Amino acid sequence: MNRAALAALLSHWRRNPLQLFTLIAGLSLATALWSGVQAVNAEARASYDAAAATLGEGQYAQLLPPEGEEVGMDQYAALRRAGWRVSPVIEARVNGVRIVGLDPLTAPGGLGPVDLSASPDVGTFLGGDGQLFGTAEALDALGEVAPEKVLADDVAPMTVITDLSVAERLTGNGPARLLVSPEQPLGRPALEDIAPGLSLRPAQGGSDVGRLTDSFHLNLTAFGLLSFAVGLFIVHGAIGLAFEQRRPMVRTLRALGVPLDRLVWLMGAELILIALASGIVGVVLGYVIAAALLPDVAATLRGLYGASVGGTLELRPVWWLSGLAIAVLGTMAAAASSLARIARMPLLASARPRAWAMGATKGRLVQGGAAGLLLAASVVLLFINGMVAAFAALGALLIGAALLLPLLLDTVLRLAQRPARRPVAEWFWADSRQQMPGLSLALMALLLAMATNVGVTTMVSSFRLTFVGFLDQRLASPLYVYATGDEEAEQLEAFLQDRADSVLPVIWVDGDVAGVPTEIYGVREDANYPDNWQFLDSRPDAWARTFAGEAVIVNEQLYRRAELSLGDEIDVGGETLPVVGFVGDYGNPGGQAIIGEALFAAQNPDAIPERFAVNTADPEALSRALVDELGLPQAQIVDQRALKDFSLSIFERTFTVTGALNVLTLAVAGFAILMSLLTLAGMRLPQLSPVWAMGLTRRSLGWLELGRAVLLAALTAVAALPLGLALAWVLLAKVNVAAFGWRLPMFLFPGDYALLGLFALLAAGVAALWPARRLATVPPSQLLKVFSNER
Repeated sequence: MNRAALAALLSHWRRNPLQLFTLIAGLSLATALWSGVQAVNAEARASYDAAAATLGEGQYAQLLPPEGEEVGMDQYAALRRAGWRVSPVIEARVNGVRIVGLDPLTAPGGLGPVDLSASPDVGTFLGGDGQLFGTAEALDALGEVAPEKVLADDVAPMTVITDLSVAERLTGNGPARLLVSPEQPLGRPALEDIAPGLSLRPAQGGSDVGRLTDSFHLNLTAFGLLSFAVGLFIVHGAIGLAFEQRRPMVRTLRALGVPLDRLVWLMGAELILIALASGIVGVVLGYVIAAALLPDVAATLRGLYGASVGGTLELRPVWWLSGLAIAVLGTMAAAASSLARIARMPLLASARPRAWAMGATKGRLVQGGAAGLLLAASVVLLFINGMVAAFAALGALLIGAALLLPLLLDTVLRLAQRPARRPVAEWFWADSRQQMPGLSLALMALLLAMATNVGVTTMVSSFRLTFVGFLDQRLASPLYVYATGDEEAEQLEAFLQDRADSVLPVIWVDGDVAGVPTEIYGVREDANYPDNWQFLDSRPDAWARTFAGEAVIVNEQLYRRAELSLGDEIDVGGETLPVVGFVGDYGNPGGQAIIGEALFAAQNPDAIPERFAVNTADPEALSRALVDELGLPQAQIVDQRALKDFSLSIFERTFTVTGALNVLTLAVAGFAILMSLLTLAGMRLPQLSPVWAMGLTRRSLGWLELGRAVLLAALTAVAALPLGLALAWVLLAKVNVAAFGWRLPMFLFPGDYALLGLFALLAAGVAALWPARRLATVPPSQLLKVFSNER
């Protein structure tokens, strides 16, 4: 019985291959977008974990020297003699590759590409020219070197691990820090008694970079989930239509003795098989999408956060299993209402397929109530601070608006029908209202795709305008010069004093201000700052008091995270100072505090600036003098334009990923419209045949079908505009603040919105073109058959 019943159910798909294609394609596309995003996230997190595993990032406490200095071997020796179990680490970059030198005899167990303390090859690692462990990409980028290259895929991207002495030969640097073993002897002397120049940073319990980039990955996940939701509208519509069309089959099977519960289980098993097949296709497509997006994601993470992510994509179970799981769960969620209707269907229920579309109007009141509750919940959630609440508000806003869309469109069509007096016009508006249940899911998908495009376009364009203005303020000097050491820095500053209008050192130390990790900058009194820097809020004498060492200026991130107000006093490097202003600092996730140069020098007497902003009327002449007279390499001289171009290139690649997801989401929405129109085309012949018989040509019917699709898309685009602007406001005012600590001003871009609207109309027109052409060329004999089946 089970085999016969399942064969009967599966025969529906053989008779309706287009519906099967719609179901598989919709689910595959939805799964592809989700699994592609998860693959990118998994690859990034694997890189963070590799860095933590091979470099001890966050796992171990560390002893750090003052900013810009190295750990002295006398300090290391004194700590070891006093019983401290510490291990030196050398870090430097050569040809863009991070070289990390470890001492295998003292490093904490398990640190590095292999357990060197127990490995029989430790002699090879230490002896001769030594060995370099790294990925193929990192080893190739390093070029020709004496040590033996050993391929190790579990090392962090663009990083090589080697012995301490080999790293010192390759880089010329000494130890940058000391790792502290978790197991320490009791009664060892205090750190300040043995090495007072070192500071202890406790173990973080994980990767600092991983936590810093959480907001970026959360944004990607949200876009992937939204894309999956758009694709799920296609699945829901296809499943609902198939179930309603099989009502006669279900009625017949039940009359033949198949129990209702068994039929429901067989239908569920059928859908799971389809979901698994679609999920596999989706995972393969997701791999292709992830491979295309990964280079831009890697560039973004490296530019914004300094995080290295591998350039190759691995087939990790964490993302392809999640892709299959969400395909199955999404399918069952989309089919839940249809299965419930089948389970409650009386034995002699009506078997007319069109009853599905007409009966959908009965749930409008419930749908409108659910939409109202979700929209109200989104407003309430906006008053709660935090990333989770912000994304929950976004979800409630988008779903509530999608549920409200069919009611709004039905109201607009009803109002448009009232002034119509000609028969064809009246029929067109009435027929459009009749098609709404069948097209509502596709139009919801288009609404979400359009709103996402509007929202992200507004956010990115607002960010671009603000970011360019921010760069113009911060990079006001025409020339920036770098030194490679303290001695060269002193010579460089002395050389510039008599040849430039002003020389502004760029110097900072890392510290902690109001419980927030902060870079503390010392600025020299100069008109460059008050003339170019724009405060978000400040006291009138902010710069004068800061230059005098009487006050502090902070960036917006520190101001918001520490919940400061103007006039609040905070401890900066041991000095209590009032906050007299805060400035926008876009693109920087950390805190910054700005104090006067004299106060900074008093607090950090050993700090010497190695970067300088130079104001001069002739930057080209000064640049030539630095090269010809001082012998400074050209690579250490950067003009303002080059810095801006570099910063903007990072910005552009940052939003390439979200832009690509937006395009894919809009394409899925267009596909949803196409599949909805194609599946409804055959069902509409009984409604269109009488109109044709009364004199309306098939060509006219085709044009009317095309016009209806474009009209509904236009109305949906109009509804998507305020939703997209609300989405942008939440992203800028809530999500951005929770994720990065800054709030961007919101600008409007009518030209971009009009272009997006044209794209939406084009997508709908292209999607409707095939069904309209089929209708315009349908044989008259097929239209006449409708009347032969009249009952």
